[in-house]
Amino acid sequence: MSFRIQPTPPARPNRCQLFGPGSRPAIFEKMAASAADVINLDLEDSVAPDDKPQARRNVIEAIGDIDWGNKYLSVRINGLDTPYWYRDVVELLENASERLDQIMIPKVGNAADVYAVDALASAVEAAAGRKKRISFEVIIESAAGIAHVEEIAAASPRLQAMSLGAADFAASMGMQTTGIGGTQENYYMLHEGRKYWGDPWHWAQAAIVAACRTHGLLPVDGPFGDFSDDDGFIAQARRSATLGMVGKWAIHPRQVALANQVFTPSPEQVAEAREILAAMEKARAEGAGAAVYKGRLVDIASIRQAEVIVRQAEMISGG
Repeated sequence: MSFRIQPTPPARPNRCQLFGPGSRPAIFEKMAASAADVINLDLEDSVAPDDKPQARRNVIEAIGDIDWGNKYLSVRINGLDTPYWYRDVVELLENASERLDQIMIPKVGNAADVYAVDALASAVEAAAGRKKRISFEVIIESAAGIAHVEEIAAASPRLQAMSLGAADFAASMGMQTTGIGGTQENYYMLHEGRKYWGDPWHWAQAAIVAACRTHGLLPVDGPFGDFSDDDGFIAQARRSATLGMVGKWAIHPRQVALANQVFTPSPEQVAEAREILAAMEKARAEGAGAAVYKGRLVDIASIRQAEVIVRQAEMISGG
């Protein structure tokens, strides 16, 4: 283990982030009543340019007027390459209630992008006398973003989470696909005449997870575009969870339950993790550094893996 201890990420559930356009206030109450852990009210891609000022007003009003329960409440601002983002930050922090938890910054390409939003947010918070310091989530959705992923992860103490935005990422990388997440038809290997499909997002997800775990952030998988394909969503989410991601976006309400299902440890997983911890505690009491559990060797690394599962379960249950 390095002398520098890996920081602990924020202790909050982040299994599902449900998105909704700020231009559709009629759906806000339904979003608040959903089972998503995080709500992302969107001012960016899902809102047409002419609708952005009204969407901003809708979101500001809803933040204070709607009962969001224990949801982590986030607003995705517009990209720094647009003329909209600075008004998003200023108007949100001048006019929205303290119920707002987070600003999501899209298309981040380097640490300077985060610094720009941080500087503006800090100035507005001080001028407006806001008591709660807003947190940030960034989206990696460009070649520059993945190339600078670690410096981005270290860019601000406000930063809590990082997501992969598959569609814009694919476009930036010049990938020959129009699919958003999931396996792609032409990404396969051929062996003895049979096709074996791989995961074209795997390497980018792994890079994001490594950067997040190094700097104490929550790594989150982004959208799965075909909301009629439950099996495809679950398969993508399971791969993401196996890699170390803590949750996934939902771009349709039907995806919320699927994400929660995948990113909530099953009772069997939790029971096994607790049994591993008990076996290691017994071995330690007997002066041993390892134990045998169900025919396999478990040691200090196994403890860390088991503790992750138990902590997840306790956090989700409120225990």
